[in-house]
Amino acid sequence: MSQEDRYAFLAEWYDPNAALLRRYQLLFYPKDGSVEMFDVKNQRTFLRRTKYDELRLEDLFVGNHVNVFSRQLHLIGYGDQYTASKLGSKKERTLAMIKPDAVLKMGDIIQIIYDAGLTITKAKMTKLSWKEAMDFYAEHQSKSFFNNLLQFVTSGPVVALELMGDEAVSGWRGLLGPTDSNVARSEAAASVRARFGTDGTKNAGHGSDSLASAARELEFFFPSTTGRGPSNTAKYTDCTCCIIKPHAISEALTGKILNAISEAGFQVSALQMVNMDRANAEEFFEVYKGVVAEYTSMVAELCSGPCMALEICATEAPRTFREFCGPADPEIARHLRPNTLRALFGKNKIQNAVHCTDLPEDGILEVQYFFKILDG
Repeated sequence: MSQEDRYAFLAEWYDPNAALLRRYQLLFYPKDGSVEMFDVKNQRTFLRRTKYDELRLEDLFVGNHVNVFSRQLHLIGYGDQYTASKLGSKKERTLAMIKPDAVLKMGDIIQIIYDAGLTITKAKMTKLSWKEAMDFYAEHQSKSFFNNLLQFVTSGPVVALELMGDEAVSGWRGLLGPTDSNVARSEAAASVRARFGTDGTKNAGHGSDSLASAARELEFFFPSTTGRGPSNTAKYTDCTCCIIKPHAISEALTGKILNAISEAGFQVSALQMVNMDRANAEEFFEVYKGVVAEYTSMVAELCSGPCMALEICATEAPRTFREFCGPADPEIARHLRPNTLRALFGKNKIQNAVHCTDLPEDGILEVQYFFKILDG
């Protein structure tokens, strides 16, 4: 078999039984969608070449988490020069920030990002303090608009996103359009700022202007070493939990689901993208163990890729939001309640687009699990 037909990655898997981080070489053969794994330390085959339909070529990039036979692997590097030059050369990361004036339109903006072929690898809603905003915009300190900018960007929540894709820095800036929303409306009518911005300061979004800025700005919101970054916006009152499931995220339905939620009158008061490991998924779904036949499959789906946790605020939030999600089985939902989230976006009882809190008394507990315990 020629080199052309195979991509190699270095991957890590946390083995909960041994409490060890194990390292593998993961090989992917796009011709038939098969995978093979070698144990790096013991220098032996761990998984013989096997067809595995759930893994797609577009999921394979350094930094991503992928599931192979229910093991969550973290791709930490390219396994050879060929893979690096073929898959890695144009891949970039950049920061996209949705500013306070456009947070209600985040569903539309996220959809624009996916439609442009970019992937969202991290996401967090936060409310910047004055000091955090000063640190973030330090380079503009001497400019006349600095104070107005800080006032605006601290006036409400923002949504920070890490975008990944070919030439992501220039790609996202192109989608944003000119800095001044009025100029954007005449020069780039379909751009984010033309559609959702007001002027030069209230201009819907921010994008890193270079790879160096992107690295600094991503580290600000999603620090790799120094702890947690700006805190999340969870309120823990009059709320319920919604999780956009991994299959819906990989099918680029996130924006559409967020739109449907806000159009139905629910407020998304906190948001965070999470990579669940198996132990966390089992713990979160523990109440269904031995009660629901699909428990094992529900756990496998939740840790099969990134999911998005939301805190939803509304009167009697757990009950009203659960009704809006519809029956757990999308087929039944389509017959009985065709406008519910699961009817519109679900595929089957396991891949049913969203999880929502079932019992009213668990609403705050489930929100706390994601926004206090996992974010702690």
